[in-house]
Amino acid sequence: MTFEFERTVTTSASREDVWALWSDPGTWVEWDPAVNLVELDGPFVEGQTGTMVLTGPIEMPFTLEIVEDGTRFLDQLTMGDLVIRIDHVVKDAGDGAEVTVRTTIEGPGADDIGPIVTQDTPVAMEALVRMAERD
Repeated sequence: MTFEFERTVTTSASREDVWALWSDPGTWVEWDPAVNLVELDGPFVEGQTGTMVLTGPIEMPFTLEIVEDGTRFLDQLTMGDLVIRIDHVVKDAGDGAEVTVRTTIEGPGADDIGPIVTQDTPVAMEALVRMAERD
């Protein structure tokens, strides 16, 4: 079973300003209401692991599967038999940037948990771009 959700927003912030927030997991709690704590085991590079504590609290290990410096990262979280992949892409767009977040959940019950996992995505993205625009 697979669940997919995608959202794109535009911002007057630069791609670099958005990337600065994404690549600093210490800021995630400031703009994502679902995140209570993020601990990365090392630098923000492909293959790095860490732990994320989500509202609930739910503690989940995660891995940075893809890191394309300045433009994209994909993190993978595991929750039992479910695999949650969140792909983050930022690209230049006019005088600002276009920000896309795509969530894919695979495993039993993906269709049931998907709307719960992604319900805060629009709020998080709006908060992210507001922070980036201030920087």
